[in-house]
Amino acid sequence: MKFPGQRKSKHYFPVDRRDPLIPQNPLLTELGKAYVVGIDQTLVDIEAHVDEDFLNRYGLSKGHSVVISDDVAERVYEELKTNNMVVSEFAGGTIGNTMHNYSVLADSHSILLGVMSQDIRIGSYAYRYLCNTSSRVNLDYLQPVDGPVGRCFTFITECGERSFGINAGKMDHLDVAHIPEAVIKESSALVITAYLVRGENGTPMKEAAMAAVRYAREAGVPVVLTLGTRFVIAENPQWWRDFIAENVTVLAMNEDEAEALTGIADPLGAADKALDWADMVLCTAGPIGLYMASYTEEDYKRETTHTLLPGVIPEFNMYEFSRPMARDKCRKPARIYSHISPYMGGPEKIKNTNGAGDGALSAVLHDMVANAYHRMNVPNSAKHMSEFLTYSSLAQVCKYANRVSYEVLAQSSPRLSRGLPEKEDSLEEVYWER
Repeated sequence: MKFPGQRKSKHYFPVDRRDPLIPQNPLLTELGKAYVVGIDQTLVDIEAHVDEDFLNRYGLSKGHSVVISDDVAERVYEELKTNNMVVSEFAGGTIGNTMHNYSVLADSHSILLGVMSQDIRIGSYAYRYLCNTSSRVNLDYLQPVDGPVGRCFTFITECGERSFGINAGKMDHLDVAHIPEAVIKESSALVITAYLVRGENGTPMKEAAMAAVRYAREAGVPVVLTLGTRFVIAENPQWWRDFIAENVTVLAMNEDEAEALTGIADPLGAADKALDWADMVLCTAGPIGLYMASYTEEDYKRETTHTLLPGVIPEFNMYEFSRPMARDKCRKPARIYSHISPYMGGPEKIKNTNGAGDGALSAVLHDMVANAYHRMNVPNSAKHMSEFLTYSSLAQVCKYANRVSYEVLAQSSPRLSRGLPEKEDSLEEVYWER
């Protein structure tokens, strides 16, 4: 596993060469494995240039999002392919994107649970999904279904207006029988999205997701929840607060979702409020950057050397050099916060806002799993004098998440094609030394 962040050599710890002062176990012939499991609604994003007659012919509303049936989706796709109208087909899905990006960053395997069409034709959307997913993502546990995966069509007319056609296909048909209990209980984190528990009536997805969460909690595996959209949360925010308080270790959201959940518009205030229910919070706030909040043991607090920042919590980043911990692992829990502005002020041209939050979350997961990997293989290290959630300080995790988010914003696809550059193109090495 690659260790997270662009670290200087003085921060690098070669886990394959143990500290000579640490007693060696002669029976240990192989490094332990650490991995993350994600559950997703498997879908493909399909973008095409069309005219207004096309929209009218299929009952699509210009500039709006419309749910379309399997039959209409098949006819739309067939016409688009026949007439070479498709611009791009990208594997999508919040958790699918996150698992892919995690595996690219960590150069380590992850496991994706969901459904996949059992009959795949070369060149089809299901084929594109497999082609656009890192080979490090284990797809062996996908449930085969007789039918299409989800499809999200983006129709671009000559005036530049975007219209959307959403077809769920069989993406919500993951059943409990295809949730591998042992795999989840041996993982370092389970990642889910709020979309999973609002599946169509009569579909088994919610029950499957809840079973996975139950398995993770029984084994003490951190559950990571990304909220997905404010509209899902706004329908019943109290239900989500209770769910998070009972089940979730790490919560990821943007400022709109944060406001829907907490009723607080300020992202720092919302992140602080969310700590009432979760142990660590990531809140992306567009051009403002991103905030992180967590707990640490009072005795392990480390003061920052950065400028102290103003906010609804004065000088809130005072202890951002501390490492996050779960609240129930702290004897005297103390809240810690960090913030970072967009890397290099953000890309000169933002090509894609879809997936920036998923990219940030993949960086957080990388740091969490690297911590589990290191603890598994170097248990006597001073890094593990207590049960920390991450390998790095909150400030470093925040910085790393921000850097990955920038990379996604600067490209067309929500999925990384490579890890972060070994040497920054900007030569602004000070970013990683601050």
